[in-house]
Amino acid sequence: MVEKPWGKEVLPNPFVAPPGQRIGEVWFEPPPSLNQLLVKYIFASEKLSVQVHPSDAQTLAAGLGRQGKEECWLVIAAEPGATLGIGFDDPIDPDAMRAAAVDGSIEQRLVWHPVHVGDFFYIPANTVHAIGAGVSLIEVQQNSDITYRLYDYGRPRELHLDQGIAVSNGAPYADLHRYQVPARGEHLLVDGPLFRLVRYDGGLSAQHEAAFAGGPMLVVPAAGVATVAGEVVHPGQCALALDVRAVRLAAGATGLIAQPMG
Repeated sequence: MVEKPWGKEVLPNPFVAPPGQRIGEVWFEPPPSLNQLLVKYIFASEKLSVQVHPSDAQTLAAGLGRQGKEECWLVIAAEPGATLGIGFDDPIDPDAMRAAAVDGSIEQRLVWHPVHVGDFFYIPANTVHAIGAGVSLIEVQQNSDITYRLYDYGRPRELHLDQGIAVSNGAPYADLHRYQVPARGEHLLVDGPLFRLVRYDGGLSAQHEAAFAGGPMLVVPAAGVATVAGEVVHPGQCALALDVRAVRLAAGATGLIAQPMG
């Protein structure tokens, strides 16, 4: 559990914050056998910074190694009026983006999407974004800690305008990257190129079992339990499975399975 000034003292079930602590994130440290992906929960009581992440190609070109960051969000709780800021209302060039970041108007230039439980968003690298207040979500991401802050509402933290503007896409966010996940059923949420993500429901179809075969994966129960190599995994936990054949999903149980690709 990671304390954040914008975190929450009361967390969605099954999490319980230690007394007096505002928990903003719960991280599951990736094991060496699957260090390409990071799973975490985010609990926001205030808006997070307006930020952007580079791509693998950009970090490789900068001599930083493969440190790009694409991520996706599944909303698990949302207060009335909660939003996520993703992409711009109209195309914006780098000079105008910099000016908007400096004077704070970049917040108004973002499109703030109203969110509800079950909303899913894929955030490609270079997408300018911000998590709004009152949102709790599961984030599955490339395991990178490179974040460039463009605007932080006057908080006394470092901004990264040169690096951030250089990698930012000034376009609107594509609708094809977002949709509402039905409450029940198996759904393929992400199918590459960097990772695969499936919301399971009581099991996996033969098609998805075949897709996950041959490599390690992360199992994240949301409701009901999963069993990985004989060990029970509860909601609020995350488990490494070295083979899909080691995964057993209880009838009616739902959750996520994530696996790196490429």
